Amino acid sequence: MPVFTLSLSGANARRAERAGVRGMTKNDWIVLGSELSPFTLKLLAMRHYKGLPCRHLPAEGGWLENIRINLRKMRLVRGRLPLTWPEFTDEDEFPLVPFLFGPQGENLYDSTAIAEWLDQHFASLALIPPDPALAFCVRLLDEFADEWMLYLVHHYRWKVSAADNTAGARLARELRTITLGWRWPVEYFFSARQVRRLPYLFSVAPAGFTIPGLPRNRQPPSCAGFPPTHALLEGSYRRILLALEEIFSQQACLFGKIPTLADFSIYAQVGMNLSDPSADRFIADTAPRTHAWAARMHRHAFDSAVTPDFELRSSLKPLLAEVCRVYVPLMQQNAAAYERFRRQGETRFNEAAFNTGRCLYDGHLDGMPFRTVAKSFQAKTWRRLCKAWKALSPAEQARVEAFLPANHGLGQYLG
Repeated sequence: MPVFTLSLSGANARRAERAGVRGMTKNDWIVLGSELSPFTLKLLAMRHYKGLPCRHLPAEGGWLENIRINLRKMRLVRGRLPLTWPEFTDEDEFPLVPFLFGPQGENLYDSTAIAEWLDQHFASLALIPPDPALAFCVRLLDEFADEWMLYLVHHYRWKVSAADNTAGARLARELRTITLGWRWPVEYFFSARQVRRLPYLFSVAPAGFTIPGLPRNRQPPSCAGFPPTHALLEGSYRRILLALEEIFSQQACLFGKIPTLADFSIYAQVGMNLSDPSADRFIADTAPRTHAWAARMHRHAFDSAVTPDFELRSSLKPLLAEVCRVYVPLMQQNAAAYERFRRQGETRFNEAAFNTGRCLYDGHLDGMPFRTVAKSFQAKTWRRLCKAWKALSPAEQARVEAFLPANHGLGQYLG
C-alpha cells in the first residue's frame, strides 16, 4: 500500500512527525461526512492541522468502500460495535455525520469530543490550550459556534441563499457512487428536507413570507404559534461577523497566531456559507478579513512553524459580548425547560419531540420572543461548561470576566 503524504512535506511533514503519524497511509483513517455539514468541515480541518492522513468518504470512495463504511456506522449506532470516544449517554444522539474511523477499530463521533481525543493522542499543536482560563474561553466559543452559529448559517443557506445555493446538487455528487448516478431524487428530497427543518433549527419566517420565483418546497416556512426569528438570527450573524472582523484586523487567529478548537468551530460555521453564493457575498461585503480568514482555514493554510502565543486579548470582547447576549441565555432557558419536562416524565426531546409538538417552550433572546424544543444534548454541554467554570480558581474566573460585558457576567449564569 503506497504511503499517502497528503501535503506532508515541509512544515506539514514536521508536524506529522511530531504528532507520531509519520508512515501512516491514506487508508488508515476515514472521515465519514459531507462537506455540507459544518461539523465535517471542522473535523477535516482539525485532522489536517494534526497531520492525520485520512480518506474522506463518501466523496473519495467507491461503491463498495462506501457501503462497507456505512455498514460500520450502522453497527456502531445500533450498539453492535464499541464506541471509542466519547462516552454515550441517554442525553446524546448520534448525528448523520461526521464520524472518525480508525485502522485498529477506533470509532469516534462528535467533532468537539474528537478534538479532545486528538489532543490526548497527538499532543503537538494542541487544539485546547493548557491554561485553564484560555481553555474555558476556547470551549465556550466552541459550544457557541456548534449550538448557536449552526442556526445562523443554516438560515443563511436556506433563506438568504435560497435561490442560488447548490447544496442538494453537491450532496448528489458526493453520493454518486452510492446512488449509482441517481442525482435528481437526492437533490430534490435533501433540499426539501433541509428547508422543512428550518423551524427546528430556530429559523421561523413571518406569516405569509415568500421569496419570489422559488418553488413551494424551497420557501422558508413559518410555523403556527411560533414567533418569527429571521430578524433575531440575521442581527446576530451581522454582529458576529463584525466582531470577528475586529479580531482579524489585529491577529491571525482568535487567540493569537495559530488556531485553537474555537477557530476550527467558528470557521466551520462561516465556511459552510462560503459555497452559498448570496450568503458568501454577504460575508465578504460585511467582513472581508473574516471572509479571507475562513477561506485560508478552508485551504488548510496553517502556519505550523509559529510558536503558540495564546492569549486573552481585548479584541475578543465584542465576540464574547455576543456569546453573552444570545448563546448564554438560550442555554440557560433550554436547561430549565429540559429539567422541567423531565420532571413531568418526558423522555423524548430534540427533533423527534419537535416533530410531534412535544417539549416546546417559549423564551426571549435579545428582547425578541422565540419558541423551540428542549434539547437534551444542549443541556448536557451546558452542564459541562458550568462544571468547567466552577473548576476555575477565583483568579482565573476574574481573568475571563474581565473580557465580558459588565451586565452579562458568566458567573450569574454558570456559578
